[in-house]
Amino acid sequence: MATYTDIGGPGKLTTANISGTTTITITTPASLTGSAYFVLETVRNENGSYDSSSPTNALGSYSSLSGIKTLITSSYIFSLVVENGGGSLSFTPSAQIDAGTAYVRGTGGISVEI
Repeated sequence: MATYTDIGGPGKLTTANISGTTTITITTPASLTGSAYFVLETVRNENGSYDSSSPTNALGSYSSLSGIKTLITSSYIFSLVVENGGGSLSFTPSAQIDAGTAYVRGTGGISVEI
């Protein structure tokens, strides 16, 4: 399990592998008055895009969404709009996401536990 804070802007690389059914918990600060945004994204290649060698880190199943207004997915990225008060979901990747192959980003001063 890893906790990520200060993930605004460019975000941070994942520091632990993600495999099997994994709970992702997003905590919003008490000062937040609207929604927040969370992204898990595959590291892009040197051209700033994805190609056939990019890991498909966002493929998998999503369940038990709580406090999540919107879920948007592709093969390389998934994004969540999180309600004020935080949220969580269970994510089961199709293949292990190795540490350092994905970024976590967020708005609104959130922290994320994966």
